[in-house]
Amino acid sequence: MIPKDFIQQLLNRLDIVDVVERYLPLKKAGANYAACCPFHNEKSPSFTVSPAKQFYHCFGCGAHGTAISFVMEYGGLSFVEAVKELAQIAGMAVPEEKFTAPAQPGAVAIEDLREIMQRATQFYRDELKRSETAIAYLKGRGLSGEIAARFGIGYAPPGWQNLAAAFPDYQAKGLVDAGLVIEGEGGKRYDRFRDRIMFPIVNTRGFVIGFGGRVLGQGEPKYLNSPETSLFEKGQELYGMFQARKALREAGRVLVVEGYMDVVALAQHGVGYAVATLGTATTPVHVQKLLRQSDNVIFCFDGDEAGRRAAWRALENSLSLAADGKNMAFLFLPQGEDPDSFIRQHGKEAFEAMLQQALPLSQFLLRELTGRVDMQIQEGRSTFLQNARPLLLQIAAPALSLLLRKRIAELAGVSQAELEELYQIRRVAKKGSAPPRSPRKAALLPVRKLLLCVLSQPGLAGGVDRALLEGRDAEEDTLLALLEFAASNPQVTHAAPILEHFRGTAREALLQQAVGEIFHLGDAFDVPGEFEGALAQLREAERNRKIDELRNKNPAEMTGEEKRQLLEAVRSKKIDVLRSRSENEPGGEA
Repeated sequence: MIPKDFIQQLLNRLDIVDVVERYLPLKKAGANYAACCPFHNEKSPSFTVSPAKQFYHCFGCGAHGTAISFVMEYGGLSFVEAVKELAQIAGMAVPEEKFTAPAQPGAVAIEDLREIMQRATQFYRDELKRSETAIAYLKGRGLSGEIAARFGIGYAPPGWQNLAAAFPDYQAKGLVDAGLVIEGEGGKRYDRFRDRIMFPIVNTRGFVIGFGGRVLGQGEPKYLNSPETSLFEKGQELYGMFQARKALREAGRVLVVEGYMDVVALAQHGVGYAVATLGTATTPVHVQKLLRQSDNVIFCFDGDEAGRRAAWRALENSLSLAADGKNMAFLFLPQGEDPDSFIRQHGKEAFEAMLQQALPLSQFLLRELTGRVDMQIQEGRSTFLQNARPLLLQIAAPALSLLLRKRIAELAGVSQAELEELYQIRRVAKKGSAPPRSPRKAALLPVRKLLLCVLSQPGLAGGVDRALLEGRDAEEDTLLALLEFAASNPQVTHAAPILEHFRGTAREALLQQAVGEIFHLGDAFDVPGEFEGALAQLREAERNRKIDELRNKNPAEMTGEEKRQLLEAVRSKKIDVLRSRSENEPGGEA
């Protein structure tokens, strides 16, 4: 585990402009630097690097982060690997804290679970090096040591309590919470994974969140996954996405397969843009993540009945997320083949030639619907229209929806107008009608303003009265944590160290979002002015709350001090109102 204070020192030593320029050319653009984004295809530069904020942001795809985030994203590295690479650039040695098992009796902290998973990953990798049987198995599957290292593949040896060698406190609660150890009757414990090839499941932030274990020979279950934990929800994760990011950007597409070995075998043969669902059907969350990564998604399934059912489920969960300009397609391999066996037998060129045969979503949808009925008779076409309606109504993409309506009407032998009337679809307004007014963007609330201001200029933290904040919601809680961090680290002058301090915590997403918002606000965001205005709003809200609280009291029960406070608060409010009116009148004070 790398100490957090070392991360702060590293970021203080580095300049993000120098780091990014090692990977792509930057051009000066005012106070910032610009380039074409390396994370999506574009012709004009929308990727901005700010030396003042020590942060990058793409106005096209929304990618943003610190120097560490950039090296992780660009190089497909884990957090630890990225830190080590940057430390080498900065001429710094990376210290590591010795792991100690968490002692809390309740739920184990996320940070502690991540450390447990990282330690288990290293244990399994070390065990693979010692096992001739496991090495022979992987070589027999055509895998090189380089690919095994890239995916962090390891081996869980036979035996019931092998993890005790990695975790001296084998009774630690975190081992059960992380899904590594099972606790049976009478409190007896044993390792969940035994005599299996271990595939670490890494999230998009580079953290190991779970494992998939495959038996070496015959045995059931063939694959054993980690249980769902506070780190791992299989319906939201895709195996290999972290390792595939660079390859899928270069290829301009992402391939979705069904198994760990499919992903690894494809990567071994040069198809590095494959990911896999984790023993579950493709979910809407999966589809959302995939479309965020690429405009072209190909689902690859076996050609048997089970493969067709899985493909149809993927289609159903994709319809509401389909967008014009995004392409989703479905590939069915020959009977008895999977991506692993096919590419090992036929090679990369033959496999990628197969990808050209993938059916676009619309064609697969219509093929399946028409194949289930007799389209030569009225009753069959009627059933076809009935089955198509709920699927078609899920599609929000205007152009795709329109084209499918036309084609469905044509196949059923009705007009488009008749189909839309049958489906109760409202027709698009005629040309010349007034366009709907776009709603005005909501003004920033004071807590949000303060969050943006302190992220922009951490030195402002000392001017915020924390008594005005109660931590009632995620935004207030995050602001309080930010104020505490900034007050304890006066040497921090920009957002990058803050983001790295909160990496992997529940507050990270909100802070990332806020920094991206700062980029979009640009120079129009007057930090000192907005800061003072937000504080004034909070003070006014607190004063009004106090007035309401005192007014709701029975006057007979109020103390002399409470009456004095009420009079003072009301008088202060009247003075502020009069001052505001005076300043806003023509000729008034500025």
